[in-house]
Amino acid sequence: MKWLVAALVLAAAGAAQAQPSLATYEGPDRLERIVAAAKKEGTLTLYTTIAEKDVPALVKPFETKYGIKVNVWRAGTDKVLQRTLAEAAANRNEVDAIHFGSPEMEALAREKVLQAVASPTYKDLQAGSVPPHKQWAATILSVWVQAYNTNVVKKEDLPKTYADLLDPKWKGKLGIEAKNQDWFATVVGLNGGGDKGLKYFNDLVARNGISPRSGHTLLTNMVVSGEVPMALTVYNYMPEQAKKKGAPIDWFVIEPAIARSNAVGVAAKAPHPAAALLFHEYMLTDAQPLMVGIDYVPTNTKVASPLKGVKILITDPIQSIDEAEKWSKLYEDTVLKKAGR
Repeated sequence: MKWLVAALVLAAAGAAQAQPSLATYEGPDRLERIVAAAKKEGTLTLYTTIAEKDVPALVKPFETKYGIKVNVWRAGTDKVLQRTLAEAAANRNEVDAIHFGSPEMEALAREKVLQAVASPTYKDLQAGSVPPHKQWAATILSVWVQAYNTNVVKKEDLPKTYADLLDPKWKGKLGIEAKNQDWFATVVGLNGGGDKGLKYFNDLVARNGISPRSGHTLLTNMVVSGEVPMALTVYNYMPEQAKKKGAPIDWFVIEPAIARSNAVGVAAKAPHPAAALLFHEYMLTDAQPLMVGIDYVPTNTKVASPLKGVKILITDPIQSIDEAEKWSKLYEDTVLKKAGR
């Protein structure tokens, strides 16, 4: 009898292990199961870099819809990364969901801090939003666009390609943000990659010069003042907001527009795994139009975007991690040190 009981216990354990977790379950009642389990848990803890003023607009609708309390701890990117890794190393499992930059999310995945998720929503996201391991998914995009002072630059003269920027008429008129090495690396690739791509920037700087400025807000304001007639790298919402206030600024895109993404992930040892998973799904679906309302660019292609019709290329977060030192040095040597010459 004891052997029979032991065999039944082992069989039951084996069957339980064979059952897929909610994170990887793909049945037709997937969301229904997640919601039911999440409501039983009743709460979740989120670590994020989302601007404090924007947190209520994203979190309150989730709490209202599902009756699940979201405890938010927000800080800068480095602090969110450090806290999450430190707690994981100490086996102090407090966080359920994380939302911040995709390169940092990839760093968490490498340390096995995140849970792989099989979401049907992934098929609706912008290309490049989900890595092969599926441990995080991009939710919003910070898209670099080109901005110009409408009193100094005529719309009909705007460049349509990167090669057009080599025209002498842009001499002394171009500005760039001083820490946009991800954009730089991607554009080098678009212009042939390697030595060929770097030659493009060497030629551009030698012929027309580029004025680096620290901070996208400062660079946008300098376009408004006319001190920098055209900026190559400002975030899309900045010139749009200034334009709506009557400033002499407008923006355009040399396609593809380059973007870096922020992403959501579920902690592998989340104390409230179902609630975390439900928040993950929410950020990719219901929260997407809410993000548009607070000037973010959504990754879900079924949601109307302020950049509708614009081809977007998301920077590679793996390259951002593995080659950060390389591209920072190349950006400094190729653009920043030679600026204005």
